[in-house]
Amino acid sequence: MTRARPCRGRILVVDDEEVIASTLQEFLQGEGYEVAVASDARSALASIERFEPDLALCDVQLPGLDGLELLEKLLRLRPELLVLIITAYATVESAVAAFRKGAHDYLMKPVIFDELLTKLDRLMRYRRLTAENQALRRQLHAAVDIEALVGEGPAMREVKTLIRKLGPTRSNVLIAGESGTGKELVARALHAQGSDPDTPFLAINCAAIPHELLESQLFGHVRGAFTGADRDRSGLFAAAGRGTVFLDEIGELPLLTQAKLLRVIEAKEVLPVGATRPEPIAARVVAATNKDLAVEVAAGRFRADLYYRLNVVSIPLPPLRDRREDIPDLIAVLLARHARALNKRVDGLDNAAVRRLAAAPWKGNVRELGNALERAVILGESPTLTLADFPEDLISPSSPDDQSDDLRAALDRFERQHIRRVLDRCDGDKREAARRLNLGLSSLYRKLEDPAGREG
Repeated sequence: MTRARPCRGRILVVDDEEVIASTLQEFLQGEGYEVAVASDARSALASIERFEPDLALCDVQLPGLDGLELLEKLLRLRPELLVLIITAYATVESAVAAFRKGAHDYLMKPVIFDELLTKLDRLMRYRRLTAENQALRRQLHAAVDIEALVGEGPAMREVKTLIRKLGPTRSNVLIAGESGTGKELVARALHAQGSDPDTPFLAINCAAIPHELLESQLFGHVRGAFTGADRDRSGLFAAAGRGTVFLDEIGELPLLTQAKLLRVIEAKEVLPVGATRPEPIAARVVAATNKDLAVEVAAGRFRADLYYRLNVVSIPLPPLRDRREDIPDLIAVLLARHARALNKRVDGLDNAAVRRLAAAPWKGNVRELGNALERAVILGESPTLTLADFPEDLISPSSPDDQSDDLRAALDRFERQHIRRVLDRCDGDKREAARRLNLGLSSLYRKLEDPAGREG
């Protein structure tokens, strides 16, 4: 039994001469390429969406729209497409025009097959290298160093400790927290702490994809598995290799898909939709949810066996209202990020704005805080943002933590929080903390005993 030859790439041949087009198709298929043929610009443009070629072999002389005009339209639809122009009337001027419009090479008619293969090999090698470089750049951007997780309060210190312990392992991890608490950031930090952080990190939101398409995205499918499946596609688990698959909003998975995911995790193999043979996988699974999965299990909406498989170790993420001591640091980081993105000078917030933001309820957690700061940066007219730059419903004193409008009491409260953060960073060393705070040691002790630090 002969093994099927691996596909070397997908080529769209565009030529109105039927004999030439069919000859090229037969030859290229014999060399291991998958080939589609178009006789004019209209059918070529239609093929782009359906066939998704890696390279177009395009004749200059076409009915209606010439090859150079078609070249521009093809690249607008698919910018990464490689285009090899074929012409019987090559001149320096026509070659320059083709390159200016985005062609990667050109070939003279009559086509010499050896020359064609040489050019195709070079272009396909270039495409592979480009794809690898893009993948590496995506992975570099995907990795989140643990220091990017803002916050030095007790809750976030515990989260960072867990990430450092779990990162180098291959164990499944369940991240639990309300929407907007930064679950994907934690997942990316876990991946970055792993033994092979250069492997892919692939994320999918289980609530954002229709159920009928979700299995194809996760497990892949074979050609003909359903209407529109015109070729085999790898799912996330296969594409991740030894990297990480991050399943966000795992609580939204339908029960049937939960059963199939359980099989993937237990057997370390995936069965693409429509396939009859499973494929081995090696990806690590990190899942996240804003639901209490134990409650979902009790209600029959989530499989208990899958819950136990995912919840080998859990990382609970605290809501922002439970780590208010981190809010000033979060404000500084998010404000700088938005100012840089919007190319605006913003020096910071005045004290009244910081106090009010630290006392706000933040039902949407860090995401809501970031959105509020982005809005303030956009609308603010001064380098120092004030309460006037924030929505009235946000800055109204509705939080139970905001017990008084007394300025001295508020300042005392935030001063004490700041001293505690610095002490934590110094591992409780009061002498070092006093040095960093630019205080005398006796003043530090006095402020720790009396929040106001007042002289008797």
